[in-house]
Amino acid sequence: MVRVASTLVIVIILSGCASHPRVGSQRMSKGDIEYGYAFSVENVFPYLWYRKGISKRSDIGVRVGLPIYGSGLDYSRLVYEKENKWDILNLAWSLNPNYNFDFTYYKFRQRQNKKTGELGGTAWTGIRFMHIPKGISDKTSTRIGLLIGGKPGSKLSYEVGYFHEFSSMPISYLFKSDFEAVERDRLSELPHTTKFGLPSENSRITGFSLRVFFKLGYNRAEKKEPEAIAPKIEE
Repeated sequence: MVRVASTLVIVIILSGCASHPRVGSQRMSKGDIEYGYAFSVENVFPYLWYRKGISKRSDIGVRVGLPIYGSGLDYSRLVYEKENKWDILNLAWSLNPNYNFDFTYYKFRQRQNKKTGELGGTAWTGIRFMHIPKGISDKTSTRIGLLIGGKPGSKLSYEVGYFHEFSSMPISYLFKSDFEAVERDRLSELPHTTKFGLPSENSRITGFSLRVFFKLGYNRAEKKEPEAIAPKIEE
């Protein structure tokens, strides 16, 4: 069992699966900057992430991975907010062997102590549409799925999700290891493995996402004080 689990982890790392954005875990104001690094089973190496608020309701993100795994750009737009709840729409592009586009709707909630009123950690859920126009096997893949995430502390946050491609595998076969043997004929056009034996863009493994984020800093925009109006001196 340990050998099977170890092999699965190695395959996921070597496959260079699709990547996803790291959105802000708190509401950002214009000029706010947040940055850090992340570990992900989808990427070979850790990558750096950077976000900046460009308006009261919008922020942009940049990710840089080595050699290209995890690199990408994204844009977030605040579409709803009420007290300690807010919703964000995110559009993202990621560069990797299975380069992909994401369209994600997030719902955030910051925990609040009912007795003291103090705000604590943040939790979120999301629904994601994902598209790989041309993967490592020169095929396309369109997926949909759910994700959950949380920020239990000031520096650490995480996110896990799965995005399924229904055209290559019925959801009922998700946990069946003998699917390719059973459906060999139907999968001839959408193989789940490459000629090198790695997961393709149509594999169920490509839809799995697990990431841990570490924040290195958060710089708030300085609020400029209104300039004092000099008194007019009558001649």
